[in-house]
Amino acid sequence: MTRHSAAPRSNPVQAARPARPAQAAQAVRPDRPDRPDRPDRSGAFSLWGDVAHPATLTVADLRQGWAQHRADVVFDCATDGPQHHSFTGPLLREVVAGTLPGFDPRRRKERSRFLLAVSGGDGHHAVLSWAEIDADFGDAPVLLATRMDGEALDAAGTQLVVPSDRCGARYVSAVTGIWIGSCRTP
Repeated sequence: MTRHSAAPRSNPVQAARPARPAQAAQAVRPDRPDRPDRPDRSGAFSLWGDVAHPATLTVADLRQGWAQHRADVVFDCATDGPQHHSFTGPLLREVVAGTLPGFDPRRRKERSRFLLAVSGGDGHHAVLSWAEIDADFGDAPVLLATRMDGEALDAAGTQLVVPSDRCGARYVSAVTGIWIGSCRTP
């Protein structure tokens, strides 16, 4: 995993933050009252859940708002066998951090109980723990890809890339939403 750009960038999540709390209200789906409707913009996805600043982003936002990292990966696909691809995009943890998840970032135990549920346009879902991607824990360089094999993903939508996975089941294409929240005690 190599960083392509280390230049500071403006963060679209911060830029999109509402001026007043009343503006943060978004249309919600009746079957999931806390989830915003799927954005109409092509390739757009929502970040929502236990966050101070829910956001809707596009692949262009991901490309312009965060440093881009590259991952050359090989993973096993159940239907097509081994896949070899090169992905470029920001780290998932950096994008999600801009929404201000509902934990105290100084408290490791609080961070370790947060989950991220990623949904794709084809109905595929995957779950990651915050500890997996947190630099103090697993430090996995999980990406929200803006390019695959040199081709821009603007029309198709971002793809979740988990370079440490040998199986491609958590590679979610055409991401439509990322829910961020804590794991409640059973």
